[in-house]
Amino acid sequence: MTNRPLMTGWAHSRFGKAEAPDIEALVAEVAISAIRHAGVAPADIDAIYVGVFNGGFSRQGFSAALVGMAVPELAHVPATRVENACSTGSAALFAAADVLQAGRAQTALVIGAEKMTAVPAADAGGLLLGASYLKEEASHGSFAGAFGHIAQAYFDRYGDHSDELAMIAAKNHANGVANPYAHMRKDLGFDFCSTVSDRNPIVAGPLRRTDCSLISDGAAAIVLQTEDAAASAPRAVAFRGRAQANDHLALSRRDPIAFSGATAAWGAALDQAGIGTFDLDVLETHDCFTIAELIEYEALGITDPGAGREAVLEGWTTKGGRLPVNPSGGLKAKGHPIGATGVSQHAMQCMQLTGEAGPTQIDGVELAGVFNMGGAAVANYASVLERVR
Repeated sequence: MTNRPLMTGWAHSRFGKAEAPDIEALVAEVAISAIRHAGVAPADIDAIYVGVFNGGFSRQGFSAALVGMAVPELAHVPATRVENACSTGSAALFAAADVLQAGRAQTALVIGAEKMTAVPAADAGGLLLGASYLKEEASHGSFAGAFGHIAQAYFDRYGDHSDELAMIAAKNHANGVANPYAHMRKDLGFDFCSTVSDRNPIVAGPLRRTDCSLISDGAAAIVLQTEDAAASAPRAVAFRGRAQANDHLALSRRDPIAFSGATAAWGAALDQAGIGTFDLDVLETHDCFTIAELIEYEALGITDPGAGREAVLEGWTTKGGRLPVNPSGGLKAKGHPIGATGVSQHAMQCMQLTGEAGPTQIDGVELAGVFNMGGAAVANYASVLERVR
């Protein structure tokens, strides 16, 4: 038996415009459910890690202390808030895994949450732009503007890939129909996603509304335990490999369409796991915008640089393809409540590995990958997960 961190329980709220009025209510929705799913009691929790971006979405800070308000039994448990832009949830999960491996705790609760819809939609993009290098990139006006710049740079180098982006959007929306947690459960189809219209206008650069993830509320939680603590757990999912790598915050200091930090994190996680990308059975990746998923096909080794369209046109990433990508609907359809996203991605893969994914289940999943990034591939988190029992 070792201090290896195992994920033994999880919970997930419905993403979308939530009736929950604030972070406290979202936390309450998932915390006890995850604890019960793991078969432990609140008294067993040694540490709490909370992922909330906030960034102006809420006046209430000090999110870690809200766990004890939402769940009084946890009020005296050490709780820490973690923030790392759009990878905030994975940062919280990795911090919990680190404290278990260090032998400082045996059971940890990780919660990722965000309440984004309480501010006007027109303000949300500007708040998210704080995850870019404002000294140089404030002129983009919104985070969509930053990725519109990336998309245009990609098109300038490799040609117009608008149809391929529409195919990615259509794939993820079709997948989201089956996900009961998804924000948008509607199959929009390629024709709608590829056509600029009043309902699907250009948002920034070549990106249409259907190329952009949704402004969502939601929460997800995971219980991690050491092997000793998890000896009697009914289910357990382990990290076979995990890694983080960063890149320059300013797009001007790197190739904006290479996502080299993503490549570094992904390669390190695969090396730890002793596998290649196509040894995975399913992948949840960070499709905050469709151009991000396309570039990630290249950065994560599914195709060569500039050849991401091959995976799209050949159907490699569909549910029945060589490597199903985002069977949950991804950020594009499932939604992208910032702090919840990384925890959600890992919870979705835990469901896949334990056969609990319901109508989104991919047959025969033994190895699952997660890629979550903060900013424009600045903070990059990669995980390879396997079922222990």
